[in-house]
Amino acid sequence: MPELVVGPLLRHVDGTGASVWVETSAPCEVTVEVGGVEAGAETFSVYGHHYAVVDVAGEGTYEVRLDGETVWPQPDRPASHVRFLDPDGPKKVMFGSCRTSVPHDASHTISHGVDVLRAYARALVDRPREEWPDLLLLLGDQVYADEPSAEMLEFVAARRDTEPKTEIADFEEYAELYRQAWTDPEIRWILSTVPSAMIFDDHDLRDDFNTSASWREKMAKVPWWRRRVVSGLGAYWVYQHLGNLSPAERAADELFGKLRAAEGDGGELLDAFAEHAYEVPVDSRWSYSRDLGGTRLIMLDSRCARQLTPGDRRMIDPVEWEWLVEQLDREGAERFVIGTSVPFLLPAGIHHIQNWNEELAQGAWGRRVARWSEALRQAVDLEHWAAFRRSFEDLSTLLAKVGKPVVLLSGDVHYSYVAKADGLPIYQLVCSPIRNPLSRTLRLANIVAQFGLATLVGGWLSRLARIPKPPFAWRVTNGPWFSNALATLSLDTTPPQARWDTATVSGDDVYEVTTVPLG
Repeated sequence: MPELVVGPLLRHVDGTGASVWVETSAPCEVTVEVGGVEAGAETFSVYGHHYAVVDVAGEGTYEVRLDGETVWPQPDRPASHVRFLDPDGPKKVMFGSCRTSVPHDASHTISHGVDVLRAYARALVDRPREEWPDLLLLLGDQVYADEPSAEMLEFVAARRDTEPKTEIADFEEYAELYRQAWTDPEIRWILSTVPSAMIFDDHDLRDDFNTSASWREKMAKVPWWRRRVVSGLGAYWVYQHLGNLSPAERAADELFGKLRAAEGDGGELLDAFAEHAYEVPVDSRWSYSRDLGGTRLIMLDSRCARQLTPGDRRMIDPVEWEWLVEQLDREGAERFVIGTSVPFLLPAGIHHIQNWNEELAQGAWGRRVARWSEALRQAVDLEHWAAFRRSFEDLSTLLAKVGKPVVLLSGDVHYSYVAKADGLPIYQLVCSPIRNPLSRTLRLANIVAQFGLATLVGGWLSRLARIPKPPFAWRVTNGPWFSNALATLSLDTTPPQARWDTATVSGDDVYEVTTVPLG
């Protein structure tokens, strides 16, 4: 009898339907029943793993059956729910990034802090349904393929003794990585009942992924890298990207059609797609948008879509840029919420330092300084929008002309803050990490470097390199906060508000850190 391996995950939801994603232990018919109405789908197979996405048209509690046998909800666990989005759009959008999957015992709570997503799930069970978030945005580093847990390393060691011994190597290991990340009972429940949308960042693949052309050249010489990146992008497509798509987008997806039509295992089909996506990124788009009432959500890939050509570096390539312009130009939106894994508006000082580093890495002060600057870029992660100055200035100019509120949501940096553009309704909200805090030493170093030293030095270095001023000024209005956290953007208040929740050491209670009006 087939079993449920991962899921169910409640993924794409709009005003009339919802999509439920599952992984099963064997090929089977997956049936989801909501309010007495059934919908079903056959699984497709990749490297011996089996997946299905079921589109449902009812609201209420739901059950999942595999070949007719009920496998969800699990005994003595809360029921899962489907709730369509209000025609006016989501009222509360929760977001965060950077979640390690380590045990929840006392020693790991000391080293990694409380898993705020797990703690929030435990509190959510007893809250009135009207207080639940309408949508959960996971903004990168859903899994750590380059920093696996001790349990994951045991799995790796049991199946191979080859490099990379301390990192993920292939699809089988990625599948186990996601299983460990998403099957804790509380995590499993919240992902089954709160709709989620996701985008990846570097650790989903490897630290500093696509930082520069030099980084790609270096990794191309590593014998195991080709297998790893193909497996990582393939696993991302299956576990994260597929659920981001609407039923219509999924039906039009060429790879999805091929996998469903394949008579046997579709591993080679997935590999071919992933390899091409890595080598020719302009042919694949991981970004996507949704119209949610008056809010247009744009989830923007700021990893694979990078153009790394020396002298013409861009955060997103020209094809992706044209797509983004179209989303911002298209009628029907009262406001824009843009999810991009790396922050757009950094503290001003570190923004200028990243501008300066990019200029030097491209040869502004000669080849020797360029090599040093490239080493510095990779050593201290100088790779945000500010390190792609052309893209930063183009997007700044575009957003300034939109004439409607724009809220950018990001993670990555392992601290949280709010930034506001001067004189423009443009906001940057950062929430990071969900569970992967900086040490006390690194927290102090970040405060000194990004909010102290950088503020004094950054502008001077930028002027020294003759870098023009950004199209508009901004400032950090709240933060930084370094605790593990989840943030909630409330769109049903005037002005909108943002709230950061963290958890006590016990892991049971979630409390409000701060509420910030965006006005």
